[in-house]
Amino acid sequence: MSDKKRKAPSAAEQGPSAKQPKEEKAAGWLESQVKQQREEKKDMKFNKKRQRFLTDSQKMKQGSEGVLYWMLRDQRVQDNWALIRAQQLAAKEEVPLHVCYCLLVPKSELSTLRHYAFLLKGLEQVAKACKKLNIQFHLLHGAPGEVLPGFVSDQGFGAVVTDFSPLREPQQWLNAVKKKLSKDIPLIQVDAHNIVPCWVASPKLEYSARTIRGKITNLLPEFLTDFPPVEKHAHTATRTAKPVDWEQTLSSLDVDRTVGEPEWAKPGSKAGMAMLESFIDVRLKLFATQRNDPNMAALSQLSPWIRFGQLSAQRVALQVRRCGKNAGESVAAFIEELVVRRELTDNFCYYNEKYDQVEGAYEWAQKTLKDHAKDKREYIYTREQLENAKTHDKLWNGAQYQMVTEGKMHGFLRMYWAKKILEWTRSPEEALSIALYLNDRYELDGQDPNGFVGCMWSICGIHDQGWAERAVFGKIRYMNYKGCLRKFDVARFERKYRPKTA
Repeated sequence: MSDKKRKAPSAAEQGPSAKQPKEEKAAGWLESQVKQQREEKKDMKFNKKRQRFLTDSQKMKQGSEGVLYWMLRDQRVQDNWALIRAQQLAAKEEVPLHVCYCLLVPKSELSTLRHYAFLLKGLEQVAKACKKLNIQFHLLHGAPGEVLPGFVSDQGFGAVVTDFSPLREPQQWLNAVKKKLSKDIPLIQVDAHNIVPCWVASPKLEYSARTIRGKITNLLPEFLTDFPPVEKHAHTATRTAKPVDWEQTLSSLDVDRTVGEPEWAKPGSKAGMAMLESFIDVRLKLFATQRNDPNMAALSQLSPWIRFGQLSAQRVALQVRRCGKNAGESVAAFIEELVVRRELTDNFCYYNEKYDQVEGAYEWAQKTLKDHAKDKREYIYTREQLENAKTHDKLWNGAQYQMVTEGKMHGFLRMYWAKKILEWTRSPEEALSIALYLNDRYELDGQDPNGFVGCMWSICGIHDQGWAERAVFGKIRYMNYKGCLRKFDVARFERKYRPKTA
């Protein structure tokens, strides 16, 4: 592959460390193609297996003034099964359609400008799209359990539709809303994030990709379908949403502004679609053979948009399948990661309450980590030293620096990075805590099931098997610097990502 840069690539078309060949098609072709596909599927029916009622009440309250979609994880208008379901319900009852998002900023080192700017700028685009479609968008401030039930009551909504997250905090929000919501209002949950709804794919915790792959693959013909469009809503609300000053909202948030916005990743569905377009045009054909080389632009770079729900994984899968006919083995390799591996992470977090703790690992892994917890470590680093990339290992420092400065570490290096934290800290518990802190603070796609499982795989052997026993790692899979030297040009990466000295 040539190292020459493409001529005048936009920031949204580049990954954080991309050197790419020239593009051939006119920019924007994918957006046009997708719009046409939605129009052709206007009559696509909603598969009711995508939804479940969380309340005893299943019929919409009569005489109500609208249907509310409580947007949580899936922050987009089109290609969103939860919003599609809410619109169908509102159209059937001939009432207005409303969307709301509850903005809550925890006092935490993980609350950074990087994450909240991406979130709010994406929501601003959602609000604009809603306005064009005669849908009211409301930005509420506070914990959902505190603000949502009263809002539903005040507005006279007759049903609430929401999307699905397997993580602890959104599950707590959901339970709090359910407890306080009027008993005659149905609360409907739609899994708009996974292609196969999490509770349909499997009713239990799956051991590995091997055990869930067949279950998901068998259900893809039923669930990997086209989307109908969210259309201009026919029923206008008499009570309109309070206008949002997006710039003022962002500037007023109590977040850590030292972790800033990366240049390469522009928020919102349009930028996500542009990144998907450039992946199909340029990088997809390299994915099968070069995705583990941190010096090559072979990855999709889509994880930030998928993590914030600004881009549908189902849409990505549809377009890669349709447009990747010349990409050979790359399509199957990419679908395995996008669908099987990604949806496995939701399964793990949904069915394992200790998804971010060593106690959430398999018994063999807990035992081997405990057996080797007191093994002598050649190097011991503090969280601060690791955060500032102050180790003896130039490759590790470069990977950490890439994450801090660009908001996205190369996928192959994420494994090496986390395993070295296990090797260089006092205990597996400390290693996991530090890895999750760094991942969730700096990765734009952090605080997501993929990140939790990635760290748990690396440090605790989740979805893996036992390997030859060795010091510190026990039977957890080992990775080392020499192995990286065999896989890619380590020196080239180290030159590019050399942390700046104070």
